Amino acid sequence: MAGRAQKFREMDHGELEVQQQELSEQIFRLRFQLSTGQSEGLKKLRETRRDLARVKTLLRETELRKA
Repeated sequence: MAGRAQKFREMDHGELEVQQQELSEQIFRLRFQLSTGQSEGLKKLRETRRDLARVKTLLRETELRKA
């Protein structure tokens, strides 16, 4: 887990925003697959949600530092 958080911490603000968009789209696709029975697995969905939360947290931290 620490490896993923560290990977996101090394990104700059622009990269984090792009990552946030990509993760949101991936969650949408995974939820759609889950509803149609073509799921890659619930574990992948959970991991993606957690990664999105990490990215959003880091974006908020940088926002608060600027203020």
